[in-house]
Amino acid sequence: MKKIVLLCSIMVWVYNSTKACDICGCGVGNNYVGILPEFSKKIIGIRYRYNSITNNLGINGMYNYFTTQEKYYTVEAWAAMNIAKKFRLMVSIPYNFNVKENASIQKKQQGVGDFSTQAFYHVFNKQKSVFQNKLLIQSLWVGVGVKLATGRYSNEINDASQNTNLYQLGSGSNDFLVSAMYDIRLQDAGLNVTGLYKINTKNKYDYTYGNKLNLNLQVYYKFKLNSTSNVAPNVGLQYEQAAKDVNKKIINDASGGNIALGTLGFETIFNKISIGSNWQIPLQQNLAMGIAKANQRFMVHISFLL
Repeated sequence: MKKIVLLCSIMVWVYNSTKACDICGCGVGNNYVGILPEFSKKIIGIRYRYNSITNNLGINGMYNYFTTQEKYYTVEAWAAMNIAKKFRLMVSIPYNFNVKENASIQKKQQGVGDFSTQAFYHVFNKQKSVFQNKLLIQSLWVGVGVKLATGRYSNEINDASQNTNLYQLGSGSNDFLVSAMYDIRLQDAGLNVTGLYKINTKNKYDYTYGNKLNLNLQVYYKFKLNSTSNVAPNVGLQYEQAAKDVNKKIINDASGGNIALGTLGFETIFNKISIGSNWQIPLQQNLAMGIAKANQRFMVHISFLL
């Protein structure tokens, strides 16, 4: 029986918080993982992600003296393993490189981000023949997880500030994840829908990033190269929405918002090696009252099926 291509497009991992709007797709806001490879009992892999944001924009998105270009590079080690027949455990350890540029001034920081772990339960896996013996497969996973405050958080935002609180390596808080992933495939053509809700808690500086909802839909087709190799291009839509942050019981209006992105990528498997890439293009956004503008994102990975 064929393995199910489990497209876990957005497992919201909060690795590195990069400023108050946890939605901007940078640092902690970058929660898109991409298509995971077919699962064997164990997988280990490396992911590289690049995101950027234009911050501190003026009225109508105009550039000004305070406007900054912020770039976020993340190298992430991750692993997953099956536990019995119904459970799967996944862990992730990111390392972040952040760059902020304003006029001729450039700031850099790097370090370990926030570790994440998530456990999934396989609710069902249905398989049947339809349309003259074509194989229809449906699968549903639900998961819960936690993001740990292992990355460095700097309390530079002052009490009265209404600025985005982005340039961080970690959020300084332990947060919780709830997710669901549904996949339906007819022969080699499939549709994947995922959703994840992240519940943020208060850090020791009394700063709370807004809770975040992440939804993703992807269609894909798996082309067989031989008995052990295939390539699966995919295209889809992603939507993120975040509540406003709270700083010492004061709502930070320069935070939260929503963004819709188009996604385009591919996954290949050669024997027990999986290589994949994903490109995300903002289609519509309203972030931090227009102060912040998210740019295109990119992700590439290599994984080993053990």
